[in-house]
Amino acid sequence: MPTVLVLLAEGFEEIETFTPVDLLRRAGAEVTLASLAEQRHVTGRSGVTVHADAALSEIGGRLFDLLLLPGGPGVKNLRADPRVDAVVRSHAAAGKWLAAICAAPTVLHAAGLLDGRRYTAHFSVAGELPDILTDQRVVVDGNILTSRGAGTALDFGLLLVEKLVSAEKASDIARSICA
Repeated sequence: MPTVLVLLAEGFEEIETFTPVDLLRRAGAEVTLASLAEQRHVTGRSGVTVHADAALSEIGGRLFDLLLLPGGPGVKNLRADPRVDAVVRSHAAAGKWLAAICAAPTVLHAAGLLDGRRYTAHFSVAGELPDILTDQRVVVDGNILTSRGAGTALDFGLLLVEKLVSAEKASDIARSICA
């Protein structure tokens, strides 16, 4: 089954994290939640504290089929950590799927991965991402998948299942949850 790495920083957006993670796990993907901090407890923007599966330091140079970056106020912490940039770049260089939602596409932008690409993100980062497609809920361009925010997390998660597993599996899951 496909493997997924989700990077969790203090202040992550819960809906943008848990919705895709739930759908990917329903599809049979092996999802690893990795905390930027050594302690595995990470608190999201709405005060939900999660026990991550691993600290990022434990992941080392391991590559996953998909790297998922949730948005929310925690994106500033993702951007401030040079290890995140290294993980993003190594996954991109290996041609792996990169997924970012809400403000997290700014992490991909900082790594130089959005130049000449179609993408969307939350309107709050439009000044930093001048080519943002504000009318699109989810956008796929090559191996990069982006989405606008918490309200698009279900669409985003189902798209991740479709690309990583199959369209049939995404359809089956959508039907089972009445999406």
